[in-house]
Amino acid sequence: HLLLFLLFVGPFNCFASYSRATELFYSLNEGLPAGVLIGSLARDLRLPMAGGQHAASLHPPLSFTLASHGLGEQYVQLDNCSGELHTSAVEIDREALCVESSGATIFGGSTAISSSSPSPDSCLLLLDVLVLPQEYFRLVKVKIAIRDVNDNAPRFPVPHICLSVPENAPVNTRLAIEHPAFDPDMGTNGVQTYRLRDNYGVFTLDVEENENGERTPYLIIMGALDRETQDEYVTVIVAEDGGTPPLVGSATLTIAISDINDNCPQFNDSQLNVTLYGNSSLGTYVATVHAVDMDLGSNAQIAYSYSQKVPQPSRDLFHLNESTGAIILSTKVDGDTPRLHKLIILGNGPGCIPAVITVLVTIIKVMMRPPEVVPRFIANEVEGVVYLKELEPINTPIAFFTIKDPDEKYKVSCYLDGDGPFRLSPYKPYNNEYLLETMKPLDFETQQLYEISVVAWNSEGFHVRKVVKVQVLDDNDNSPVFSEQLIELSIEENNVPNAFLTKLHATDADSGERGQVSYFLGPDAPSYFALDKTTGVLTVCTQLDREEKEKYRYTVKAVDSGFPPRESIATVTITVLDKNDNSPRFINKDFSFFVPENFPGFGEIGVISVTDADAGQNGWVALSVLNGSDIFVIDTGKGVLRAKVSLDREQQSSYVLWIEAVDGGDPALSSTAKITILLLDINDNPPLVLFPQSNMSYLLVLPSTLPGSPITEVYAVDKDTGMNAVIAYSIIGRRGPRPESFRIDPKTGNITLEESLMQNDYGLYRLLVKVSDHGYPEPLHSTVMVNLFVNDTVSNESYIESLLRKEPDISVEEKQPQISIEPTHKKMESASCMPTLVALSIISLGSIALVTGMGIYICLRNGKKHHRADENLEVQIPLNGRINLHMLEKKPMEISNI
Repeated sequence: HLLLFLLFVGPFNCFASYSRATELFYSLNEGLPAGVLIGSLARDLRLPMAGGQHAASLHPPLSFTLASHGLGEQYVQLDNCSGELHTSAVEIDREALCVESSGATIFGGSTAISSSSPSPDSCLLLLDVLVLPQEYFRLVKVKIAIRDVNDNAPRFPVPHICLSVPENAPVNTRLAIEHPAFDPDMGTNGVQTYRLRDNYGVFTLDVEENENGERTPYLIIMGALDRETQDEYVTVIVAEDGGTPPLVGSATLTIAISDINDNCPQFNDSQLNVTLYGNSSLGTYVATVHAVDMDLGSNAQIAYSYSQKVPQPSRDLFHLNESTGAIILSTKVDGDTPRLHKLIILGNGPGCIPAVITVLVTIIKVMMRPPEVVPRFIANEVEGVVYLKELEPINTPIAFFTIKDPDEKYKVSCYLDGDGPFRLSPYKPYNNEYLLETMKPLDFETQQLYEISVVAWNSEGFHVRKVVKVQVLDDNDNSPVFSEQLIELSIEENNVPNAFLTKLHATDADSGERGQVSYFLGPDAPSYFALDKTTGVLTVCTQLDREEKEKYRYTVKAVDSGFPPRESIATVTITVLDKNDNSPRFINKDFSFFVPENFPGFGEIGVISVTDADAGQNGWVALSVLNGSDIFVIDTGKGVLRAKVSLDREQQSSYVLWIEAVDGGDPALSSTAKITILLLDINDNPPLVLFPQSNMSYLLVLPSTLPGSPITEVYAVDKDTGMNAVIAYSIIGRRGPRPESFRIDPKTGNITLEESLMQNDYGLYRLLVKVSDHGYPEPLHSTVMVNLFVNDTVSNESYIESLLRKEPDISVEEKQPQISIEPTHKKMESASCMPTLVALSIISLGSIALVTGMGIYICLRNGKKHHRADENLEVQIPLNGRINLHMLEKKPMEISNI
């Protein structure tokens, strides 16, 4: 369409100047990579190219376009601006493109691949290129010749070539090899020569080229062949092309030498001498003649016959087998029979002069007739062979033999000759009658055939022998026998399904079907074992797990094919060997242990129980602490967890450990468990008084203070928990003008004014406050001195300080503080615990009172000796010490329900 448009729209003079077809011819080798320059259309067409701004204004830019998209586009790339033609990424294969003979063309749109000019064997790639703009328009025919390279080796169509040559083929006989090699390459790169690797000195090759350039190899016979000497030659035929370097291909060449009838029968001897007694019976073997023909098949067939020179009486007396050459006595010899017979026998082959042999038969005249042995068989007999079953009983009769003298002149006796469990005895009351019978049981497995003779002789010493063959017939009297009665096997667990275990082998001494053994699993064999009936191959159909079952024991049977069948039994034991397929397993994934604090170092905290289902070294388990190994240690054998040091709950109330169990397998398997250690509190910390901070501090109390008003408080904390941290406050000693004017709240420690202060109540009040916990078995306590100065003002502080430095003369009260403990979160719901709690409280309070009294007594004595010392009765509280903020919260202590 573009072409028609430009033809009719453009000016006529422009069409006349530039609208002409132009041909460009290029050539390149096949198999080149992408980007190889084929040619420059602009340069080869001598078209003006833009070489600068001035040139661009004079010559508009050119455009090169493929006229249509077809087969050729995939092999080339055209630069639309410069007109340069390059190879594309698709490799050009000349043999794939030009698959047909000379002159054939494969079209694809407006492009084609042809084998036309410039040479008959050229492979051309045709392209149509349009050159624009209109004033330079032209249609360019581009022809690209694809040059052949030697990239293909000769190849025979078949790997094995057979050729038949008659042995009488004359020298220089030429035989065409019907499967010549093929090389897709062209010209000299195609097949050029053939050769034989081994010519055996009698063969060579020649190559003929026909008018189409096809080369055919011919086998040439260079020497005489003889099939009887060598009937086959095997060599290798090699085809070679003319490339550089040359490439070769080969195939096996078998030259079979066919037979011709070039040999005739021949006898090894020219004459054979035979002697025959005149009393010989009919069918007596005389002799056998044998000729040899070196040819094959029908060419080697030999037929034996009498020569025409042999008289008819001799022909009638002696029968000649035409195929085997055997001669037997065919008529009875009498007194008129000649004593010498000359038998001329011919060996006849196809197309041959007969071979000749002479057989001289001399008949010896016998004056007396030999004794006669007449058998009458009782047992089954066929052609002189008696058949007896091996299970026949003793004294089984075989045959009667009648012994007699034909001339009735001589006494005849007989005996049995040969080995075997047989006997020949006279059968009374008859004369000359003998019975042949068995003496012992017959055993087919011991001996199958016996050959015995009944020999008769007369008083003149003439012997006659009657041969009897006894064939023992097999019975199914033997059971199969396993090579091992106990078959011990082993297999690793996690085996693949249908894994081979063993091949059972049993033998049966019987013959035929009676000795054929089949194999079966016993009734106690698990269903996932399989036994091949014929081969005896024992397999396991599923995957075995030693942890599920370690040993298997069952029976197998070997059954013969007799009737009735006989069988034997063997025992199979299979041990499943362990593999490390089970990780150590803790009884619990989480262990919790409750340990009282201050538990002694290396004491037993608890036992970590772990198991491993594997056996042996795979089941050995070693325990270790993954974290906290600086504090805790575990006995890897017994699993006992211990702490290296004594544990203090107030420093850390609980520990979380991870214990790893590793087995002894290779590779080792492991598992972990979480251990939580909770420390139980014991009452090992007395209450710590935080306020007042010193026994020497005091507080001014105005006389106008109303009764019930809070004056100050005592605030203490206890590091313990539970009942051990429940604090009770009490005043155990008083001194002052009217000391009973003040009371303390046992729960909160708040000190309040009980009565109105009078004029006579002015002065210093000293209250000894006991702070006690409710620990068990023995509560702990601390004391603090609360100093209250009742006055309107503090006019003389030094005087007050001097009073504080004096040792107070305070009598300790025996009354214990009473406090009710209320749970914070929930109240005790079970009334059954109340009597126990009351009893424990009474015991605790009594113990506290006793300890408090003893403590006050000791403090008072020490105070008298050190009157000038600072008075901190039991607990020294630093004035400038840091106090934890949570301890300064002046909230009532709460206790959870225990």
